[in-house]
Amino acid sequence: MANDADGTDGTDDLAYAADRGRGILTPSDREFLLGRKTDYTDHSKKQKRNRIRRRLRNAILDFTILFESLEDRDRETVFNPDAADREAYTRGITDMLAFLHLGTMGYYTPFKDMLAEGVNKAEQELAGSDYRMVTVDFNVEPVGQIDVDAVIDKLERGAFDQLTDEELQAFVRLLAESDDFSATDLRADMKAQMSAFLERIDAANERRDRRVDELND
Repeated sequence: MANDADGTDGTDDLAYAADRGRGILTPSDREFLLGRKTDYTDHSKKQKRNRIRRRLRNAILDFTILFESLEDRDRETVFNPDAADREAYTRGITDMLAFLHLGTMGYYTPFKDMLAEGVNKAEQELAGSDYRMVTVDFNVEPVGQIDVDAVIDKLERGAFDQLTDEELQAFVRLLAESDDFSATDLRADMKAQMSAFLERIDAANERRDRRVDELND
């Protein structure tokens, strides 16, 4: 995805901050990848890319040590950023997963198998036992063409439970890209309706619980 001229895409500034401390990438690496520093020869560009690749490979290997040896409190602190930085860290985690998914395409072990094994290892760590076993479902299904009229008919009938995830994703995307759609106006309208919506949900839950109590008496 292309960045703006200054090397950012406008969603947040933390990832692109020039004075941010070193991570896998050094500040110089970031300047190079973001195109902020361009006075490299072809030879120095090649050396720079080689160094970045070596650090990435070593970073991947470091996660074995981090998983096995980093104290819980240290891990919890890493994943508890200040409120102002949460969006940037959430995006970073999302992009990390996207990078791994892209990078492991064609890898001899499928990404979904490594993901399932990783989640299982985490669950076993939490349980303190290798008898803790979970099923991890991960499928990549492309969203195809949807019947817009059929979706609108379901919405008009209030048949929300008949909408598939594919229809919802595609319909919301089409709606957001429509020239007549205003996310700002929708936000205000939705917030105004949310309280009443939650009240109806709470009332339905209470009726359900009372009915269960009556059936059990």
